[in-house]
Amino acid sequence: MFNWEGVCEFVAVAEAESFTAAAKQLGISTAQVSRQVSALETRLMTKLFHRTTRKVSVTEVGNTYYQQCRQLLDGLDAAERMVTNLQSTPTGKLKITAPVTYGERSIAPLVNNFIAKYPDLNVQLHLTNLKVDLIDEGYDLAIRLGKLNDSTMMAKRLSSRTLYVCASPAYLSTFGIPHSISELDRHNCLQGTLDYWHFQEQGKVRNVRIKGNLNCNSGRGLVDAALKGIGIVQLPDYYVVPHIESGELISLLEQNREADEGIWALYPHNRHLSPKVRLFLDYLAEQLA
Repeated sequence: MFNWEGVCEFVAVAEAESFTAAAKQLGISTAQVSRQVSALETRLMTKLFHRTTRKVSVTEVGNTYYQQCRQLLDGLDAAERMVTNLQSTPTGKLKITAPVTYGERSIAPLVNNFIAKYPDLNVQLHLTNLKVDLIDEGYDLAIRLGKLNDSTMMAKRLSSRTLYVCASPAYLSTFGIPHSISELDRHNCLQGTLDYWHFQEQGKVRNVRIKGNLNCNSGRGLVDAALKGIGIVQLPDYYVVPHIESGELISLLEQNREADEGIWALYPHNRHLSPKVRLFLDYLAEQLA
């Protein structure tokens, strides 16, 4: 292993032609510079400087040694600059997965903005409602919605979502407005991927099984059905809030609405998070907050 002790001091003295000037440049004492250079000369068993009361100059051997050391220090400086640049400018490949609708609506535009900011980055965004294995399939990051299962993955909360129960005015005028959770038994509750809905009752979370004549794994499909007066739906805010604000849908059972659920970024446990993932995580958190 190369011993760097005294090398920086030697190069500084050779370039400044002064122990005092070299010490000032390095931010250490002149005595410390002198000790380090003397120790280097002892280790190399050769004299590197001609010393007089008025001038310090390299010997012939010292000049040869200086040329090699200067190249090494320049290379080290370049390597450190490269690492610093990698920390601030993400490059390479970034592989992300997200749920389809939320990914289309919220994640894809942010990915595009991030690429525009860092054009050297190559992003693969895969939208799917299936839970992929991040490790086996080589993903850097996954967006997950709602409650997280126990996992060895690291998780960062990016934002939150609110679940709304709602129906069209036409449906409610025909079948009535449910005022309690128990009254849902008498209504056509349109199913998504689950056959139960989330509620809060007397401060406790309650999952209520529902039934209806439509089972659809598309949030947009369920919204369309609700708008057409087919039944009641429970969906996240980003599907239904615009329709509630326009009066096309009416929010129901607000007193039993469950607390907001998290929107999460999951990533493999890594002691040193890569700059590209760290920067993208920070960007998502800032934009989705």
